[in-house]
Amino acid sequence: MIASVAMIAVATGALFLGGIALWVLAVVIAIVMMGEWADLEKVPPKTRRMTQFALSVPLALMAPASLILETREFFTLGLVAGAAFFVAIVTRRGQLALGVVYCAIPVMALVFVRRQDDGLLFAFWMLAIVWACDIGAFFAGRSIGGPKLAPRLSPNKTWAGLIGGILLSTALAAILYTNHGLPWRLMLATPLLAALAQGGDLYESWLKRRAGVKDSGNILPGHGGVLDRLDGLVPVAPIAALLVVAPQLFR
Repeated sequence: MIASVAMIAVATGALFLGGIALWVLAVVIAIVMMGEWADLEKVPPKTRRMTQFALSVPLALMAPASLILETREFFTLGLVAGAAFFVAIVTRRGQLALGVVYCAIPVMALVFVRRQDDGLLFAFWMLAIVWACDIGAFFAGRSIGGPKLAPRLSPNKTWAGLIGGILLSTALAAILYTNHGLPWRLMLATPLLAALAQGGDLYESWLKRRAGVKDSGNILPGHGGVLDRLDGLVPVAPIAALLVVAPQLFR
């Protein structure tokens, strides 16, 4: 519990500071995630380092001091695709190349959202969905129990936990809508995003089962790896980012 509170505190602090602080944290997280993904693929240390270096190139373009300010998101997405293609060609491992995209997109989406007008509110909403979903699922699953959600992938997850996570996330979004001006479209999208967060958790469970390991890493005492903690953010972040900028895309 202490480690969880500490992680949330660090993430929230970087979120409030924004700029270079958030970018540095995002880059570190993405690089560590890539290392854990490579370990799940059981590649040699030299190959793991190569994939991390390939990922660092597009992430560098997201820096606040980047000279390509207006179109850097477009260029960065292109570099992510290029980095994934490079990894696929060099290693001949499609799953390893997928890891480049898997680790890059959510942190890039978070940094991108934070840069928008009202970006602090939007970015906090994005992260809070995942946090609230995990908390609600944990307590509802423990107190209610009932039928398993996906016993072959994650024996501890229940349908009650899924519903509890969605309800708590939605309640939090309603508070942000009522008291802090969160746009209604984001509040209405929250239940779907909360369900996607649980889907991301199940996907990562499948990755670990496929690799024959319990945790993606051991960097967080008692909590496994960074992939274990951020699996719900991976599908949520890019869709949330699209919802945030939707009015700009269709005006």
